Formats: sequence, C-alpha cells, structure tokens
Amino acid sequence: MSIAPVTTSAAATQSTAVQAQEKSQENTRISGFQAVREAKQQLNIQILEASAQTTLSAGDNPQGLVLRSAIDRINELLAPDYGPDALQTAAATQDNSAEATAGRILSISTGFYDSYAKQHPGEDPEKVAENFVNLIRKGFEKGFGEARNILEGMNVFNGNVQSGVMKTYELVSQGYDDFLASKLGEIRGAKTEG
Repeated sequence: MSIAPVTTSAAATQSTAVQAQEKSQENTRISGFQAVREAKQQLNIQILEASAQTTLSAGDNPQGLVLRSAIDRINELLAPDYGPDALQTAAATQDNSAEATAGRILSISTGFYDSYAKQHPGEDPEKVAENFVNLIRKGFEKGFGEARNILEGMNVFNGNVQSGVMKTYELVSQGYDDFLASKLGEIRGAKTEG
C-alpha cells in the first residue's frame, strides 16, 4: 500500500482554504459584535429621545420645554465642531460595560418611584414599593428577553457578548433587590419614628 505524496500546490490550496474559512468565521464574529454595538448605540439614542418626549408629553410642563429647547440649541452650537445631534452621539458613545449599562437601566427605571408613589396615595407604602419594583422588574425582564432573542437570532449570544449581557442582567436584578430593601428600610424606619 503506497501513500500518494502531497504536492506543495495541494498543501497550499488546503492551507488557503483553511485560512479563508477562518477569515470568514472571524468576519462573522466581527460583524456580530458590530451589530451588537450598533444596537446598543441605537437603544441609547432611543432612551435619550424617549426621555425627552416623556418630559414634553407630561402635560403643561415648562421644564420639559426648557429641556427640549436646550438640547436643540446645544446641538445647533455643537454641530460645526461635532456634527448634527452631538448630544445624542455622545450618549451613543458612552461606556457600554455591564456595570455602566446596569447603572443606566437602574437609574432610569427607579427614577420613577416618587411619581409612582404619588399616584397611589393612601395605600400601604410597603406594598407600593413592592408593586413598583415588581412592575419595573417585569418590564426589564421582558426587554431583556427580547434583546436576548435578537442576539441569539444573530448567532452572537455567546462568549464575551453572553457573559456581558448576563452580568448586566444580574447587576440589574440585584439593583432592584437593593432598591426595594432600601425603600422598605426607609418606610419601616419612618413608621418606628412616628
């Protein structure tokens, strides 16, 4: 039984094919990371715009008008040096680490607590705090599930992407637990003082 010698050109062709396959896999990973980065940037812009719209749609709120007007004028002044919508662009290039993302989610969502509590006067304050955290947690988990499904559909929910997203999830979940514990502590402390 004799083994046919591998010619240099056959080995080179095989090596080139392997390199092309590795390059293709690397390009797929890179485009997946770029898609995730672009999705995060778009989400940050949407959060900023939604925040401005919520402020404006809150009724006769002169502060909302001031905010929107200020954002528009600042963008106009910054446009020659930083391009259009400089504030939104700056928001899109912010720290997207798990810790920073969790911090923004917690800050934005828990920031509505006082408004929520005012809409439930006369109710047990502990129950109001618990209901509020359950409400925002439910919204976060729904959004998280949708984002995870998108990333899985893009075949990029693995490795660093998966660990970063799951760390964000854990930090937000712990943040909600800590927020509730803090509010309940305040409420119980006020009851014992009163």
